[in-house]
Amino acid sequence: MTRTPTAASLTAASLAAATPAAATPATPVWEELVTAALLGTDRRTPPGSTAGPHAVTALLDAAAMETVRRRASLRPARSAPHPAPAADDHRPPLPVAAARRLALLLADRPGAGGGGRRGTAPDLMELLPQWLAVANAHDYAAPPEALPALLDAARGRTDLRPAALAFAGPRALWLARLNPDWRFALRAAPGGEAALPGPDDGERVRLLWEEGLFAERVALLASLRARTPGRARELLAATWATERAEDRLMFLDSLRTGVGPDDEPFLEQALADRSRNVRATAAELLSALPGSALAGRMAARAVTCVSVDRTRPVPAIVVEAPHECDAAMERDGVVPKPPTGRGERSWWLGQLLEAAPLAVWTKRLGGRSPQEIVELPVADDWQGEVHAAWCRAAVRQRDGGWARALLGTPTAPEAGGPGAVSLAERAKLLGVLGSGERADWVAGFIATHGLSEAFQLLGMCAVPWSAPLGRAVVDALDIARDAGNYPWSFSGVMGLAERCLDPAEASRFEGLLAIPDEPEDASPGAGGYWAEAFQRLVSTLRLRAAMTEELTGGTGQATGSSAD
Repeated sequence: MTRTPTAASLTAASLAAATPAAATPATPVWEELVTAALLGTDRRTPPGSTAGPHAVTALLDAAAMETVRRRASLRPARSAPHPAPAADDHRPPLPVAAARRLALLLADRPGAGGGGRRGTAPDLMELLPQWLAVANAHDYAAPPEALPALLDAARGRTDLRPAALAFAGPRALWLARLNPDWRFALRAAPGGEAALPGPDDGERVRLLWEEGLFAERVALLASLRARTPGRARELLAATWATERAEDRLMFLDSLRTGVGPDDEPFLEQALADRSRNVRATAAELLSALPGSALAGRMAARAVTCVSVDRTRPVPAIVVEAPHECDAAMERDGVVPKPPTGRGERSWWLGQLLEAAPLAVWTKRLGGRSPQEIVELPVADDWQGEVHAAWCRAAVRQRDGGWARALLGTPTAPEAGGPGAVSLAERAKLLGVLGSGERADWVAGFIATHGLSEAFQLLGMCAVPWSAPLGRAVVDALDIARDAGNYPWSFSGVMGLAERCLDPAEASRFEGLLAIPDEPEDASPGAGGYWAEAFQRLVSTLRLRAAMTEELTGGTGQATGSSAD
């Protein structure tokens, strides 16, 4: 026959595929078949065949027969022990309708192919966190058939893991031990192989702290800190001197949870650490304790820099920034070298002001309240620097009075009040307030200033949004549509509205679903895009209402949930 590359490749590949991974020693017949396949049947006639056009077929037939012989001679390997059965999940099963909804949420991903337009279909994967929250609130057990998809979703989205693993229950841990892709569940969920010992299990705590991996030690410290803060601090202090600098930084950060006066002696020692980052973190934690010695030292420095000049027609704050950063300031966490483009003195001043207890300013500045202090003019263009430092101090010290003063009224023409110098600072200050007050402030801000700067502020509000906040968002979207611009500028707010608006607000959009008449100066086709966006919003709100009803209303019969 004429040897062609295709025939030779096919023959060689077939023999290679037929070769078992743990093959017995090659027989002479097998070696001859391999040689014929490599050289080609025109140069080497297969054993038991004759030269000619049928040699290739004869070679493959002989190889197949010889492969069976070789495999039949293999000794079977010892079988692995069967895994123990999964633990029972005694929680009530999901209602049938809710189980069907879960399957859709896990499987359907509208818009996964990309593109600028999402259409009118809800983004189901973005609703999964809310669905899990309601399911966990009712203590439902996950359907066994949904566990693989649920674990895959949690693997790809770390924000889902706590809720997904709580819902998945003990069977998820059983599956995670069999699939390396899901081993994250063993560390993240109670009952996993790396389940953390409790505070009372002293020997296991000691062994894990002394012999565990770094991630395990961080998790252990965080777990103890949440339950017994003093035990966690003592554990860290016992090995502090022998830890690496980068590890000390991560361990020290765990003390943020529940930091209090009892931590001050240890944190004071950390101020002398060899690592600058460790010293800075220790100083930050100490400055969150207004009664700490460090806070007192920083206050003594800060008050020498800021005072009220009463000789002016209108009293004003005057600033004299530090002229040097001495060794004592460095020990207390002041970073001497400023970032590029920042002056040294303003850099040092900001660090002093944000670390000083806010209570010192009432006494220092004539007994004025936080609001009265913030309203004072600041001479020589220092206002931005001073107010920004006070913003950071208010967030660090969780001082609601100062946060309100710095935020100002939401309807102020300067869009955020006299003290908030950036959108990020406004958002952080809102985090100091209670959820109701926060929502009311953002609603007032949107009613006055619209949605152009509202995305980050809305992200600080509790879900579902309060009725006043929801109405403010709906009204602002209506105004934005009437302005004739495309809705893409508000896609972030639209996405938040789909997930955060109270589903009862869906009826408010009924009048916005039709395509409006476009004014002459409107962007071409903007009305159609807005109608599509509102249709998607309404569909999502109705879907969220249906999801909640399925989980809370007992729709349908429960799915089977007993262990096999």
